[in-house]
Amino acid sequence: MYEYITLRRERFCVHAMCRVVKVSESGYYRSLQSAGKPKPWQEIYNENPDNDNYGVGRILLALTQRGIAVSRSSVRRAMNRGGLLHRSSRRSSSLTKADLAAQKAENLIHRDFTADAPNRKWLTDITQIQCQDGKLYIAAVLDCYNREIVGLAMDDNMKKELCIRAFRSACQAQGAYGMTLHSDRGCQFTSSSFRKVLAQYGAVQSMSGTGHCYDNARMESFFATLKKEKLYRIRTEQMPMAQVKNIVFRYIMTYYNRRRIYTANPGGLPPATYRQAARGLAA
Repeated sequence: MYEYITLRRERFCVHAMCRVVKVSESGYYRSLQSAGKPKPWQEIYNENPDNDNYGVGRILLALTQRGIAVSRSSVRRAMNRGGLLHRSSRRSSSLTKADLAAQKAENLIHRDFTADAPNRKWLTDITQIQCQDGKLYIAAVLDCYNREIVGLAMDDNMKKELCIRAFRSACQAQGAYGMTLHSDRGCQFTSSSFRKVLAQYGAVQSMSGTGHCYDNARMESFFATLKKEKLYRIRTEQMPMAQVKNIVFRYIMTYYNRRRIYTANPGGLPPATYRQAARGLAA
């Protein structure tokens, strides 16, 4: 009897309170049920530590993938209230110096960073990051079809062998042959050793114009993303190179390629997921 009286009293109090603040009792009880539960956008951030780099566009795509319809302005307001809006900060990452004496290759892509199939148009370049025991140089190969990093090599120098390893690893991983490979005019890419390896895989070389950084803007953009979203947020200068290598490899091959929402791909699919989906449709 006491519990019954207590319940009746609580319901009366809720009824009176809802009348005062002019809300429905059902709405009040729904708010109690949702109290303490993370919001959908909070769940997205909790899925992976690197998701805290997501801006409005990626959060909107992630919600759409979950079947949650919401406007862009609503997402922006929620992120603004939570202090989650980020300012974009990009800077040029190119290290290579043009080899003016080398035989020139024509610019075949003319800033068209799209492709209608995998392994037809690749981009490559080198960047660096300071570590405790010296500079780490990172060479990567990007497929324009799905923006996936298909080749990767890292070392404590930026000799031509670094670029050759990155290109070979891409060809072997993808079983690829006969692609167009675009780079800047750095001496690594104009070397006879590098061009011999290109010939082994039937690759056609394309090169940016001297001093025209935007001719390889998509590759520059990837390195800017790597640094902004990961490397500039940790004290790499206080870490041994081996540890930074591991961080870079896991970010690129596990997170960037397979988990990170990529706004340029249909539905925001991660690069590797988009490639697999396209293969499924082709089959």
